[in-house]
Amino acid sequence: MEARGVCVAVSILVFCLVLVEPCYGSVLFSSLKKTLDVTASPKQDQVLLAGEDKITVTWVVNNSLPAGTNSAYKTIKVKLCYAPVSQKDRAWRKTEDNLKKDKTCQHKIVSRPYDASNKTVQSFEWRVEKDVPTATYFVRAFAYDSNDVEVGYGQTTNDKKTTNLFGVQAISGRHASLDITAACFSAFSVISLFVFFYIEKRKGKASQQK
Repeated sequence: MEARGVCVAVSILVFCLVLVEPCYGSVLFSSLKKTLDVTASPKQDQVLLAGEDKITVTWVVNNSLPAGTNSAYKTIKVKLCYAPVSQKDRAWRKTEDNLKKDKTCQHKIVSRPYDASNKTVQSFEWRVEKDVPTATYFVRAFAYDSNDVEVGYGQTTNDKKTTNLFGVQAISGRHASLDITAACFSAFSVISLFVFFYIEKRKGKASQQK
């Protein structure tokens, strides 16, 4: 009987390990309470330049919530997230209710320890990183417990992700100085070509006169 019990336990363990959905540790976004008030400085439809422009993000626990709501909070992580319009036909940005599979928020803005004694608004100024692709975004903050598991959230947009959206224009890989240099070389080449033909024409006329 003991051997049989061990076999059953091992079977359950293996079953948990091979399942696509793990038996422990899965958190559904739909199960989280919206406990954080989050704002970001970009205006609706504003377009920011990657590597240049900055975003100021603020967050605070909603004071209207019952006392003790934030008792498990240990860390706040703020992320840049893709809006639905920039997720369409892009499986690598797909939203999943299971946060282990969710690809909505791929760009980390900041991670800060949560201080339960400090109920003032927290803020952070973040320069949009150079590797952020062109897309439409919003900002979301997650509250984590001591096991680094999501226990609450807040975001700058509404539940349907249709408000307070802004864009990012990625770096093209070309600089204005390079474009100017290329234009100068192109103009020089054209002028040189005309000068060459002019000199050749003058030489031809001179030879005919001789």
